Amino acid sequence: MTPGIRPLIAGNWKMNGLSADIGELEAMAEAAFGGADALICVPATLMTRAHVALEGKLQLGGQDCHTAAAGAHTGDVSAEMLADAGATHVLVGHSERRTDHGETDGIVADKAEAAWRAGLTAVICIGETKAEREGGKTLSVLSRQIPGSVPKEAKAKNTVIAYEPVWAIGTGLTPTVEDVAEAHAHIRKELETLLGEEAGKMRILYGGSVKPGNATELLSIEHVDGALVGGASLKAVDFLAIAAACPV
Repeated sequence: MTPGIRPLIAGNWKMNGLSADIGELEAMAEAAFGGADALICVPATLMTRAHVALEGKLQLGGQDCHTAAAGAHTGDVSAEMLADAGATHVLVGHSERRTDHGETDGIVADKAEAAWRAGLTAVICIGETKAEREGGKTLSVLSRQIPGSVPKEAKAKNTVIAYEPVWAIGTGLTPTVEDVAEAHAHIRKELETLLGEEAGKMRILYGGSVKPGNATELLSIEHVDGALVGGASLKAVDFLAIAAACPV
């Protein structure tokens, strides 16, 4: 963790969740999170119901937004729509968006600015593929993605960085403690180059097969200011166990 930064445990439900799953959100809202903030990013179909279920006790996020506030973009959701439904955050640039929809760093930066326009906090996702990791390109990929995806106007109050090595998402694989420490230290350094003193206050989350069994170890690493949790965020018991692993 970074001294002086309150950790954030964020859940990403991805394309999962029906009305029957609202009870998991209600169970999360009944829990105490102690020294961490908590965020759940649900599908757009559940946004308004999740807002009611969470009762403001957890923050609510969308999983993507369009760059425009409104217009002829069938099937898309604007940041303003998410905010109107009760969201406080939105993920932008998740690897699955980059891979499945061809989103570039420039598009991700534009979406971050759209999030700010609507009063949302942008959770900007970055991370290397398996081929890039095996080719020894992890740090160079991060050095490209950060200035490309993070606008120079980013502030700690409206921006969170989430490092997710693509090859670790949903695979059960995680980098070594040393690898995570190296990546997060590098991200902090690149943010300092881009943003100056503001970088020292910005939260950097780790994501990629975060589970109750490895959360304590991951959250104890320097510059890891929380976690972006995928599958383990679908069940309140698992998500709460990860949140409880945050150092006090």
